Amino acid sequence: MTTREAFLSKIRSAQPASRPRPDVPVFPTPAGDLRERFTAALTPMGGICVDASGLDDVNALIASRFGSDAAVASAVAGVKGTREVSADTVPASLENVDVGVVRARFGVAETGSVWFSEQEYVVNSIGYIVQHLVVLLDPSQLVEGLQQVYRRDDFKSARYAALVTGPSATADIEGVLIRGAQGVRSLTIVWLADNQ
Repeated sequence: MTTREAFLSKIRSAQPASRPRPDVPVFPTPAGDLRERFTAALTPMGGICVDASGLDDVNALIASRFGSDAAVASAVAGVKGTREVSADTVPASLENVDVGVVRARFGVAETGSVWFSEQEYVVNSIGYIVQHLVVLLDPSQLVEGLQQVYRRDDFKSARYAALVTGPSATADIEGVLIRGAQGVRSLTIVWLADNQ
């Protein structure tokens, strides 16, 4: 037996017996329209919400907000990108991308957050290394709060999960709010049904 195997064997034998998790009730959430609650929670965090009737609207929005010469990495079929995004994309290759486009699996009304796993990001750096993040979100895919998120099967089965609420921000340098300090400078939620 190697030293490593002996060490791991000692750890395994010292584990406490497993016990069932407590049954946590779902606490009541505020009443009201989920989309309105989502927008109200996201706006103070620096994110914005816009409507779109189709993918052409999304392409037009990107061109008008970020310019026709913006470097765009899109993980959404039908949204034009200037950079290919696939499972083989080297994460660091997105370092000079202006706009990343992804579709969130669902949103959380309580916090104004959108949820991503490795499936939505395709390349995990798209959510952090690009300058601006455009997120397509189906309004019918909103859940009330974080308690509902933790009970979802897709949350439990994902290799990793990220809840994103607004652009990156910090206010610890002289109390001045700076957006994009450690991540994306802007977050735009585009309300668009999955089938459009």
